Amino acid sequence: MFIGDWLGVLAQCVAGIAALRMVVRAARRRKPLIPTDSTVPRISVVIPARNEAERIGACLQNVIGAPGVSEVLVVDDCSDDDTAAVARDLGAQVVTGLPLPAGWVGKVWALHQGAQAATGDWVVTLDADTRIEPGLPSALVARALEERCVLLTAAGRFECPTWGARFLHPAMLTTLVYRFGPADWSGTPARNRRLANGQCMTMRTMDARTLLIDVKNETIEDVALARHVESAVMVDASSMLTTRMYDTFGETFNGWGRSLSLAPVESLRMLWWHLFVVFFAQVAPTLAVLIGFPTPVAIALVAMRCGTLVGTRKAYATNDLAYWLSPFADVIAWWALVIGVVRRDKPQMWRGRTYA
Repeated sequence: MFIGDWLGVLAQCVAGIAALRMVVRAARRRKPLIPTDSTVPRISVVIPARNEAERIGACLQNVIGAPGVSEVLVVDDCSDDDTAAVARDLGAQVVTGLPLPAGWVGKVWALHQGAQAATGDWVVTLDADTRIEPGLPSALVARALEERCVLLTAAGRFECPTWGARFLHPAMLTTLVYRFGPADWSGTPARNRRLANGQCMTMRTMDARTLLIDVKNETIEDVALARHVESAVMVDASSMLTTRMYDTFGETFNGWGRSLSLAPVESLRMLWWHLFVVFFAQVAPTLAVLIGFPTPVAIALVAMRCGTLVGTRKAYATNDLAYWLSPFADVIAWWALVIGVVRRDKPQMWRGRTYA
């Protein structure tokens, strides 16, 4: 071997150990969320919606009349379509969103208005691209009470309708596992290592009214909120929550790629470390095997990568050939991280709005 080859193997060893420390956390995971028969306080479900006329119906289908839910508030965030009319016809209470103030991000502003209008004891927030089982809201509140946490978020099952999305999405998800471990790890991560899922959040109403103000300018409001509060927990709700984030390969890369690096909430030093770990532990081993340089370290890391496919399969509604071939998309997922880091300090456009 040349010196450069040894350096590559050494880099894979260092990155592989770092990734392995995260992956083995899968052995200690919180119990999955299941329906509860417990009596829970009154729940207000808040759904921020901007031009969601085509998706809001499916989202509301099992929310209206769900056990424990006293009201469903759809915050119409200055939509140009029939979002408000569709939601109102289905029985939701529509909160007409006010124009976006300076210093606020659109989604956080909509959530804040929903929390201010809520009359329940607890707020459960849902994104418009989610679909739930009726027992989800009460199960979330019961678990939040059990965990005694300020913020509870839930990870659902992803629905990727096209081959390209099913090929790329798992590769992008694995970058999170290699950087942070399973989101529902039962241990206690350092505050600056917490993750959260903003598609489904649960808080006491009085907390939501104040805490959302503290993250008003965050484009990755869920992780920022989890790292801001005293205690935050994430649970597996894949049997009760389904999310259809993006339909195509391009939408997945551009949409999720916008936030995948977590650049707005991470230090630059940590971002570069993550790029190193993901490239040498997740991307390089597969490339090494493909080009005929299968060192024992590379083979071991490829085996670990195959193991993550087994571990994350329940997070997807469909496990076809595209899913099992997703390690070949790892380099594309890594490139999405690179773009996120490079564009860390540049304005971002989302939902027709530009944020510094």
